Amino acid sequence: MDQTIVAQYSLIAAAVIAAAAALAAAFSDSKAAAKALEGMTRQPEMAGKLFTNMLVAIGLIESIPIIAIVIALVLVFANPFIK
Repeated sequence: MDQTIVAQYSLIAAAVIAAAAALAAAFSDSKAAAKALEGMTRQPEMAGKLFTNMLVAIGLIESIPIIAIVIALVLVFANPFIK
């Protein structure tokens, strides 16, 4: 394949990766927060522990899009498919 076509497809793939990662993270963060708030309303005495666990879970969820963005940046700036 021509190098410009590979570069163009790499840019498109990077954009799709970044968009999908952001969308998945936003959905997962909102789902985790909703479930934590639901648990806090059921058992208010556990609100502190649930809040801490929610923050840890959201931090772990957010690590996945960060890794996806790094992969997208590698595709854009240090593309292994272009020689």
